[in-house]
Amino acid sequence: MAVSIRLRREGALNRPYYKVVVADSRSPRDGKFIEIIGTYDPKKPGHNSMLKIDRAEYWIARGAQPSDTVRSLIKKNKKQAASAAPTTAETSTRAPEASAL
Repeated sequence: MAVSIRLRREGALNRPYYKVVVADSRSPRDGKFIEIIGTYDPKKPGHNSMLKIDRAEYWIARGAQPSDTVRSLIKKNKKQAASAAPTTAETSTRAPEASAL
C-alpha cells in the first residue's frame, strides 16, 4: 500500500481549513485516512499550522511520501520547534526554589 501525507480539506466555502492526514494514496482527497497528524489554516496570519512532528517522521521513515505543501509545513514546524526549544531548556535548567518547611 502506497501511503502519502497530504491535506484533507475542511471548512466552509471561501473559508478553507485543512487537516494533515496520513492516507492511502489511492483514496480520495477527503476520503478514508489512517491518522490525523496536524492542522493547517491558510487564512490565519502568522503561525498557522500545528503538526505532530514525531508522527510525521514516523510515517516518513516507513515510506510515506509527503505532498509538497505538507513537506513545507513540516519544515516550518521543525524550524519553529528548534527556535522554541532553547527557551524551554533555559527555564527547565533553573535550580528549584527551596520550599519552607
